[in-house]
Amino acid sequence: MKKLTLSIGLVAAILSAKAQDTSCTYFTGKEVYEFDYQMDTILSVDEQTTRFYTIKIEDNQVLCLDLSDKKNRVRKVIVKYSDGTSNVQVLKSKNYVYYTGINTVEVKVGKPYFIVGSQKPINQQ
Repeated sequence: MKKLTLSIGLVAAILSAKAQDTSCTYFTGKEVYEFDYQMDTILSVDEQTTRFYTIKIEDNQVLCLDLSDKKNRVRKVIVKYSDGTSNVQVLKSKNYVYYTGINTVEVKVGKPYFIVGSQKPINQQ
């Protein structure tokens, strides 16, 4: 029984050492909050003064991107991957949450804007 308990503890320790970490960035209007997803601790509060707000993502880290503008808006988001490629998306930003993949190294989030006409954002959720 002791060996079984020790084995389970060892497997749990190995899995947690390789586990991914999740950080979260919360956008609401011009305010940007960065916090640790699991600890629910605010790491920084900033104001988006530039056209794009840049978020660096470390190895084995996933970003939870919470876009919570008060009105129906969209934001242009540029995702850069570890292989050098990038992807440009227009995402809904009134109370929507998006997650990045493990190979993501940088995310740039634009200021909110209103789409005129019948254009639809990419990756609706």
